[in-house]
Amino acid sequence: MTVTKDMTIGDVLRGNPALAEHFLAMGMHCLGCPSAQGETVEQACEVHGVDCAALISKLNNA
Repeated sequence: MTVTKDMTIGDVLRGNPALAEHFLAMGMHCLGCPSAQGETVEQACEVHGVDCAALISKLNNA
């Protein structure tokens, strides 16, 4: 699976649950809540002040 900025957090975690550690590291601690599940990777980065390209790279290299 290749993670893109348009994928939802839920899709990413269903594809590879181990990637949760990268979202937790950026301060996204409510991964199970409905809004987080429907939020895109890009939206999560904007809310948490994280460089989206850097996170995508980490997720795809994990």
